[in-house]
Amino acid sequence: MTISVADYARECAAQGLRGDYSVCRADFTVAQGYNYSADEQAVWRTLCDRQTKLTQRLAHRSYLDGVAALGLLDKIPDFDAVSEKLRKATGWEIVAVPGLIPAGPFFDHLANRRFPVTNWLRTRQELDYIVEPDMFHDFFGHVPILTQPVFADFMQMYGEKAEDMIALGGDEMITRLYWYSAEYGLIQEAGQPLKAFGAGLMSSFTELQFAVESKDAHHVPFDLETVMRTGYEIDKFQRAYFVLPSFDALRDAFAGGDLAGIVARFKGQPALDPATV
Repeated sequence: MTISVADYARECAAQGLRGDYSVCRADFTVAQGYNYSADEQAVWRTLCDRQTKLTQRLAHRSYLDGVAALGLLDKIPDFDAVSEKLRKATGWEIVAVPGLIPAGPFFDHLANRRFPVTNWLRTRQELDYIVEPDMFHDFFGHVPILTQPVFADFMQMYGEKAEDMIALGGDEMITRLYWYSAEYGLIQEAGQPLKAFGAGLMSSFTELQFAVESKDAHHVPFDLETVMRTGYEIDKFQRAYFVLPSFDALRDAFAGGDLAGIVARFKGQPALDPATV
């Protein structure tokens, strides 16, 4: 069911979400509005400085290459300037949004190589945890890995296929795939140490360390069907982290997998317990 911008804005206001949805265009984008205060710039640098100390050690090199290529650390990024660099790298661009947007427009943006990024930043009191995704999560977490060509292709393909899977009743299953790859994905290439690339990890000071370094983290080899069937945690550390052998493995599994068959066989069934997969 399609929801209008006006109706969605009213729903978000009723829920107390902080983005200004009243100024959304028809595709739920807004102007970035680069008028950030000195304190917001300081919060951005604080977040980037402390998280970079971890990502330099724990993030996959493709993510680190993306940070260096796009120039995200010194100040709050200008979306248009970063989009210019990103288009040259993989054909993607950034569009500003006021926060979470409906699934349909979100998937359409991905299918057209546009990544929605929230245009406001958390406060100094929210350095460690924020309920809603903000600019730091979206930009520092998601955008650098979009310079990786194979992962960039997967993300576009995900946008193209997601609504078809939802129409078949696979909304929970297709969401789990995004969660365990784009948000909490790990990768261990042949002969290389375990590294992280998912945005939920890149933007989390505590969970990034846990997921990669803790002996208590539950690491599971990536399998498309298992991922699509496994439940996940929203407000606590994940009880499973799926490990890719390469970005090609993710793209190829999604491109060649029988997604409709998986949905048909398992829709309506209870999710697998992540602690036991």
